Amino acid sequence: MGGDVGRGGHGLVRVPVVVRAGAAPLWWLGVLAAGIGALPPGLTGRRIGVLTGAALFIVVAAAVAYSRRKRYGALAREATRAGKYDVLQSRSVSVRNWRHGHRWWLAAAFLAALGSAFALPVAGGAVLAGAGAGLWAKAAWVGRRERADDVLLWVRVDWLGRGAGAPAGKAVRAYRTTGPAAGDAGPGGVRRRTVAAAR
Repeated sequence: MGGDVGRGGHGLVRVPVVVRAGAAPLWWLGVLAAGIGALPPGLTGRRIGVLTGAALFIVVAAAVAYSRRKRYGALAREATRAGKYDVLQSRSVSVRNWRHGHRWWLAAAFLAALGSAFALPVAGGAVLAGAGAGLWAKAAWVGRRERADDVLLWVRVDWLGRGAGAPAGKAVRAYRTTGPAAGDAGPGGVRRRTVAAAR
């Protein structure tokens, strides 16, 4: 779906859906890389690798979870109501677009994590898993803000580069809001059990 959909409307994608789109692949690729990475002793030995990996997991998860919160908050405060002709993109399409746009980056990160195990076992996979955990935490934080304000936050698809960009990147100039029943994803980007069309 493009950004312009006619009659002055735009394609809109949920902010927390884009945030959490990379969480699952990063987590599972990280867990897999850490498991495989525990097999070679590496240059430092497994024990040092595991301890270092645990520390890196915590640091990366916290860094990802708290990064750019001021930017997200500013965009949320200045958000305007979605227009009559704006089109709300489904959760599944949003997730698919993000993962398709980042597939080669994810593959490269996984291979790098595997390669790093020969020097420092487990640590590379722990970094990927930490990034995934941080994205889940960030999406949950956005969801808490949505619940507090009783709105859902959306961003124009064309500002994300077909949904594969960052929802708080430089190209994003504003968010839009709908009522909490709009679309097929609830606060924080979680899948709804039932779809409500009302805004």
